[in-house]
Amino acid sequence: MASVRSPALRHLGRCALRTPPRFTSQRRWAQVHDVRFLATRGPSQAVLDKYRDKLHQKARSEGFATVEELKSAYADKIGEIRRKDAVDFNIPQAPGMPLSQPNRGPLPSQSEAAQPNAGGRPSSAKSEPPSIPQAPDTPVAQPNKDKTPARKASGKASGKPAIKGLDDIIDLEKCRPLPDKELTAIWRLRHASSPQNICAVVPASAYRAMEDAARAAPQFILPVPHETEGAEMHFLQWTFDAESKTSTVLFTQLAEYKLRGEFAQPHTTITHHLDLLDERGLVMMQGQVVDGRGVKPEQARWLVLCLQRFYGGWEAGSETELTGERKKRAEERRQLLNWFATGDERFTVEKLMEEAERLG
Repeated sequence: MASVRSPALRHLGRCALRTPPRFTSQRRWAQVHDVRFLATRGPSQAVLDKYRDKLHQKARSEGFATVEELKSAYADKIGEIRRKDAVDFNIPQAPGMPLSQPNRGPLPSQSEAAQPNAGGRPSSAKSEPPSIPQAPDTPVAQPNKDKTPARKASGKASGKPAIKGLDDIIDLEKCRPLPDKELTAIWRLRHASSPQNICAVVPASAYRAMEDAARAAPQFILPVPHETEGAEMHFLQWTFDAESKTSTVLFTQLAEYKLRGEFAQPHTTITHHLDLLDERGLVMMQGQVVDGRGVKPEQARWLVLCLQRFYGGWEAGSETELTGERKKRAEERRQLLNWFATGDERFTVEKLMEEAERLG
């Protein structure tokens, strides 16, 4: 029982994680960028201000009083150019991926090489949806597999949800009556076959604190220190699926996200199974690190620990009330999360790095 009362992911830290060294002054070499506006904003106001004078001159030269009148006059032409530049991509999926990725797709420079006859646009010929290859024992099933047009119209391909539930991973009915200690041991052994796997048993209080924060701030960035290269930033986003009783966190390298946007490919997926949340006060967490994406398992575990700290899970799982410096640090992390979510200018990468240093 003591292992369950301990803060979430503490077993993860004891077994596999070696906390990266404090990154002293390394952050001066880190090249990081704020992606709040990339994720939540439209075109930068600075770009509009830069060309505002030229737009006013163009409007006056053509007999318009304002820039808005000029834009209205050219609305059809602007729309035509946008439609011409818009490209729809088919969504390829590499074998052995840990989850189906509805937003995954090639870059424009890669589409012709990958599909020379498709031209990057959907074919007019009628065809069945592509099947998404899936590695065994992964947290996400194949929502597009064996779907027919009739089933699509009804919105259900089968009786099962798109994401694998807890009962697809362990025999839930047999595990329900087991003591917490035995249930935790079974969960660890279930994911001990590969160093790419991550797992933990999270107390209900810790998970609820994290979910409340995630509902308000579903996106955030976290640093991973490198001994010789400063720190690398990673972008995370939460998703919730009531049908499968899960919540999922996708981690993507910030450089990948800036390059591909919604087509970015996550390197780590963390899934929380909530079947036992109310009944036993436990959340079964599992994750997988995709091999060959430039992220090591120990770095992914560091991200998971940072996720718990910044989203309040660590403090909520503590049996003692926060006081003094520890309480101050928790409030600072909560502020950074809220500032990022609301686009507050007080959020800076420097402050984020300082808080991450203290965690190290």
